[in-house]
Amino acid sequence: MLTHTFCHLPGIGPAKEQQLWDRGILTWEQALISSDTQALCPGLLESTDRLDRGDAAYFANRLSSGQQYRLFKSFQHTAVYLDIETTGLSPWDEITTIALYDGKKVRYYVQGDNMEKFEEDIKDYGLIITFNGKTFDLPFLRSRLNCKLDQAHIDLRYVLAGLGFKGGLKKCEKAMGINRGDLDGVDGSFAVILWHEYRKTGNSHALETLLAYNIEDVINLETLMVQAYNMKIREMDFVGPLPDPAGMVNPLSPDLNLVNRLRPSFCF
Repeated sequence: MLTHTFCHLPGIGPAKEQQLWDRGILTWEQALISSDTQALCPGLLESTDRLDRGDAAYFANRLSSGQQYRLFKSFQHTAVYLDIETTGLSPWDEITTIALYDGKKVRYYVQGDNMEKFEEDIKDYGLIITFNGKTFDLPFLRSRLNCKLDQAHIDLRYVLAGLGFKGGLKKCEKAMGINRGDLDGVDGSFAVILWHEYRKTGNSHALETLLAYNIEDVINLETLMVQAYNMKIREMDFVGPLPDPAGMVNPLSPDLNLVNRLRPSFCF
């Protein structure tokens, strides 16, 4: 999709890009040899060079939040799905756990245990994919862990909103047919209760349930990303869809007895 994209160039918006497509100029290569689009050549040559160098951030910085899905196919090999849990939403709240998933393996980080490893591990990736990370996850990570996080970033909240899916992550998952199984009904507010239970009692089942919830978020983000990408390009007959991801079974399991015991203190 990226090499069919022109709206990252100065003066080219979605309408002008569509005009190029309608004229049969569907790729950078076609635009470079067309006598009608020579004014685009400097930007396209720069784009080709940046793509060859794997510079996803170059394109992310030039595409609107709703258009950044266009990065995905070209940089899927360097993508990671990220989600954090916190003690709340206020500026003084803390990060409790972080989950990363790159389509093959899961990494997770816990406050007071291995959180310091996150900053080094995230450097392995050139594209970060979140839901609402632009206003929540990334600002928290930058302020609490002092991470630069200057990689390219796709925030699925904006991509899905452009497809008509609005609301929180769990609502979008349900609308797109994703079932959370035993974790259905557990959300970010309940994650705070699990963290306080773990810190107060040292109950390892509370921590594992919290991490299972956090990990479920990032595993499901991969499915949402592929589905959203395919929905976005559905009417572009010159772009092929991506196959469904192989997916991954959550390596951790929630303690349902614990969840049911804590449920009276939380209103779903």
